[in-house]
Amino acid sequence: MPFHTERAPKKHLERVAILFAGGPAPAANAVISTAAAAFLRYKTEVVGVLHGYSNLEQFGPDRPMQEGRDYILLTNKVLRRTRNSQGIMIGTARTNPGRHVTASEHLDDAECTAPLRNVYEALLSMGVDGLISIGGDDTLKTANKLKLWQDRLPAGSRRIPIVHLPKTIDNDYMGIDFTFGYFTAVDTLATEIRSLLYDAEANRSYFLAETMGRSAGWLAYGCAIAGEASLVISVEDIHDEYEAYETTTDPVTGESVQRHIMNVDRLVDRCVKVMRIRDEENKPFGVIVLAEGLAEKLPSQTLEGIPRDEHGHISIAHINLSGMFARLVGRRFREQTGRSRKVTGIQLGYESRCAVPNAFDVLLGSQLGVGAYRALAEEGLDGTMVSVLGQLDLRYVPFEELVDPTTLATKVRYIQLGSDFHRLARFMETHVNE
Repeated sequence: MPFHTERAPKKHLERVAILFAGGPAPAANAVISTAAAAFLRYKTEVVGVLHGYSNLEQFGPDRPMQEGRDYILLTNKVLRRTRNSQGIMIGTARTNPGRHVTASEHLDDAECTAPLRNVYEALLSMGVDGLISIGGDDTLKTANKLKLWQDRLPAGSRRIPIVHLPKTIDNDYMGIDFTFGYFTAVDTLATEIRSLLYDAEANRSYFLAETMGRSAGWLAYGCAIAGEASLVISVEDIHDEYEAYETTTDPVTGESVQRHIMNVDRLVDRCVKVMRIRDEENKPFGVIVLAEGLAEKLPSQTLEGIPRDEHGHISIAHINLSGMFARLVGRRFREQTGRSRKVTGIQLGYESRCAVPNAFDVLLGSQLGVGAYRALAEEGLDGTMVSVLGQLDLRYVPFEELVDPTTLATKVRYIQLGSDFHRLARFMETHVNE
C-alpha cells in the first residue's frame, strides 16, 4: 500500500466556504482546520464564514461581503496547531435563513426564500463554488433548503454544491453513531457530577443536575453513567405511569389537540423512592440527573409566557427545571419521611461546549473534515451529509434520507428503550424494585 492514498479530485474547486452554525461543540476546530487543510493541499482557497449565516443573510447592494468583518481566509498560517484548540475559530450564530420555509411549497415563494437567496448571492460574490456546513439538525435543515432552492434555479445558473457535517453534543443525529464533541462533553459533565457527589456526601444532601439534551437523553445518560449518578431521567423515560395527556389549543389552527406531557407527581415520587432506598443503605446523598428536554413535557400552564427561538424551541433557561424539581422532591421527601434532606438544583452544560477536546473527538472531527473534502472534490457530491461509522469509516448520506421531503423536518434519534445502552444506565443507577 503506497503512503499517498488520496485520490485526485474529480474537478478542481477554486474556492470553498466553511461555516459553523448553532451551539458550540468541542473539536469544532479539528473539523474546520482539517477540512481547510485538505482543500489547501490541492490549491483550493478556503473562506471561513464568520458567525454562521448571520452575515450572509444581510448581504445586499449596500452591504457587500467584507473580509475581516464577514469572512476570513483560512491559510496554512491561520490553521497552525489549531486542531486541538478550544472554541470555534470562525465563530457561530443561530441565524436561520430557512425559517420561513416550513413546507416544500414555500420553496417556490420568493418572499419565503428571500434570506436563502441572500445567502446564495453572498457566496457567489465571494467566488465560492462549494459550501461546507457544520451544525446540528436545524443547520442540516437549512443546508437542505438551500440545496432544494438551488434545484429550482433556471437551467444554466451557477450551483454551489453543499456538504454538511453533523455537530451536536446532544448526539441525537440520525445517520451517524456519535457526533464530535459528545464524548468530551460527557467527560466534562461527568467530572462535575463526581465532584458534586463528594459535596453531597459531606453534607448528606442531594444535587439535582439538569444537563443539556433538548430532544433526546444521550448526554444526560452518558454523564450519569460516567459520573456515577444515582438516577437519570430523560424524555425517553416519559411512558407508562410517567406520562400524561392534556387537551390544549393549537396556536396556529385554533383546534383542540391532545398533548403528551409528563406525570410530574410520579417522577417526583421516583426521585424520592431512590433517596429513601439510599437512606436504607446508609447513603443519604447523591446526584440525580435530568435532561433539559423534559421541560418541553411540562404542562402548558407552566410554559405560558416562555419565549421561543427562530426554530420554535422554548427558552429552557427561563424555566429552571432543576430548581423546580429540587423544590418538589425536597418537599415530597419531607412529607413521606418526616425528615428534611437538602436538594439543590443546578444546571450543567455550557461549560462543556468549548472544553478542551479529548483524543477521540479530535480523531472523529478530523475524519469528518477530511470527509468534507472527499465528498466535494473526490466524489463530486451535493446535498450530502458526511458520516463516520465503525473504525472511522466514511459514509455519505444524501439529505433526502435524513429530511422529510414534505415537512422539510429532520428526525430525532432517541435512545431506544431496552437497548444495551439504556439497560447500562438503568443497571448503574440505584436499584429500585418495581
